Amino acid sequence: MNTGLRDRVAIVAGSSQGLGRATAFALAAEGAHLALCARNREALEQVAGEIRERFGVRVHHAPLDVHDTAALEAFVENTGRIFDRIDICVTNAGGPPAKPFLATTDQEWDDAFVLNLRSAAAFARAVIPYMQRRQWGRIIMISSITVRQPQPQLVLSNAVRAGVMGLVRSLATEFGRDGILVNNVAPGYTATDRLIELAAHGAAASGRTEQQVEQGWIEQIPLGRLGRPEELADAIVWLGSERASFVTGQTILVDGGMYKGL
Repeated sequence: MNTGLRDRVAIVAGSSQGLGRATAFALAAEGAHLALCARNREALEQVAGEIRERFGVRVHHAPLDVHDTAALEAFVENTGRIFDRIDICVTNAGGPPAKPFLATTDQEWDDAFVLNLRSAAAFARAVIPYMQRRQWGRIIMISSITVRQPQPQLVLSNAVRAGVMGLVRSLATEFGRDGILVNNVAPGYTATDRLIELAAHGAAASGRTEQQVEQGWIEQIPLGRLGRPEELADAIVWLGSERASFVTGQTILVDGGMYKGL
C-alpha cells in the first residue's frame, strides 16, 4: 500500500520510548522525515541516531517538556525553519498518576490538564498555520481507551483525556476546509513502561502481584493478550497517510476489542 508519506515531515512528541518511539520508527519506515521531542535527552538522541542509520531520513530532535508551552512553540518553529514544512503532528504525553478520586489534589488536576489536554491544543495551534499554507495536514492525538471506557483508579485520565475528543471534533470541523484531518487514537492495555507503572500501582492497592493485575487486564481483552506499541503505530501511519483522506474527527480504538460499547 502506497501511504504517500515519503518526504513528508512529521512531529512526534514523547518519542524517546513506548508508543511515541514506535510511531517514529513506523513513520520513518515509510520515508517521512521527523522532528522528535521528549524529556529524556539521552534516550531521544539514541532513537534519533538509530532512525537516521536504519532509514536514511532527516531527523531533528530536541529535549522538551510539554508543560512548557513557550518551549513547545519554539520546537515547532524550529521544525518549520529546518524543513520548511510540517505535514503531520502526533501529540503524545505520559498519563497522570493512578489513584482514587478522594486522594487527588488540585495540583494533580492542573498537571493532568496541562500534560494531556493543553499540550495537545498547543501543538495543534502551533502546527496548523504550516498545514494551512499547503492545504494538507494530519494531526493525530494519542489518548487512551479511558476516553470511551473509564478505568478504575484512573480518574485523572478518565476525566481529562475525554477533553481530547472534544478538541479533535472541534478542530476537525474548523479546519477540514484547509485539508487538515484531525483524529485521535485510543490504545487499550499496551506493553509499555506506563503499563508496568500501572501494574505496580494496582498490585499495591489490591494486594495482588503485578502479574495477577496484568492477567486481570488480559482477561478483559477478547484477543487474549496485551497490545504492542507497533500495532498502535500502524494505525497512526494509516491515519497520517493518503489512504485515510476521508477520515477526520474520529477516535480509533486500538484495544484488542476491550471496549464493549456500540
